[in-house]
Amino acid sequence: MGVSRSGYYKWKNRKKSERDIKREELIALVDLIHADHKTHGYRWTAAFIRLEYGYECSDNYVYKCFRFLSIKSETKHQVHYRKRKEKDKFPNLIFTTWETVDRPRQVIVSDMTAFKFWILYFEVTFYFDVFTKEILTYRIAARKGDRNQYLDGLEDVKGILKRQKEPVVLHTDQGSVYASMAYNELIKDTVIVRSMSRAGKPTDNPVNESINGWMKEELYMDFKIGDCRNRNDFEKALDNYVSFYNNHRPCYAIGYDTPVNYRKRFFKGELEKKNTFEKRVLSEEPKFVQKRRKQAHSGDVSTFEKEKA
Repeated sequence: MGVSRSGYYKWKNRKKSERDIKREELIALVDLIHADHKTHGYRWTAAFIRLEYGYECSDNYVYKCFRFLSIKSETKHQVHYRKRKEKDKFPNLIFTTWETVDRPRQVIVSDMTAFKFWILYFEVTFYFDVFTKEILTYRIAARKGDRNQYLDGLEDVKGILKRQKEPVVLHTDQGSVYASMAYNELIKDTVIVRSMSRAGKPTDNPVNESINGWMKEELYMDFKIGDCRNRNDFEKALDNYVSFYNNHRPCYAIGYDTPVNYRKRFFKGELEKKNTFEKRVLSEEPKFVQKRRKQAHSGDVSTFEKEKA
């Protein structure tokens, strides 16, 4: 550790400083006052000490004393905390394993995003292929909360997957339409398997959340949808964007290829087939926490190896 033996014992046998003595006195005083006035918290206790004993101590310092002594104000009215009951309609089959998706049409995500400009309001429901980042279909609604955009989009997806034999995971949030009986009745007797994000966890669907953000940016800035003055203009602008997005726009997540070309390359055998999705390990722990834990562990191991050497 770089400390001499004599220096260590000198530190160990050192006398208490005036600061240490005052700290111990104040801790003992806080404990004594709390024993007589259990209903009061650290702010009242700090004020009582300043008034009655003349000690100059801050509220924050007395709070630390409370924490050190593991004490807090008491009341005869007990607070009962009930754990929030969450009942997910469908389990989350993905969590943080998005990078394990290894083929087109294996995982499809859907979400609705709203567009407000001029006096117009539209809701658009998109269906994305996670592997290729391709927009499979989209539907527009001019009325807030219209469920037909979701149902019609799902019908489009069913048509796309008509000849599909392998199971396809359809992941969404817990929106009322996505959880409705009418929506999920449509996927009966199909290869579609439902998956849902946890309640209040938009990070469980990062593909949609991230794409929606910069896609709207491009639509407003590059395709000028803010200049549209009716639904026909908006639909035309959206059609142009989706065609550009799927066929011409380089996508960083797939090596700056286009979604359609990336899909074609996979089926031509130009892309390696990894078979990683079936081997995925589900975990509720966020990815950045897992990464930090691995870094901390690798750091501990390297330190141990250095000391051993």
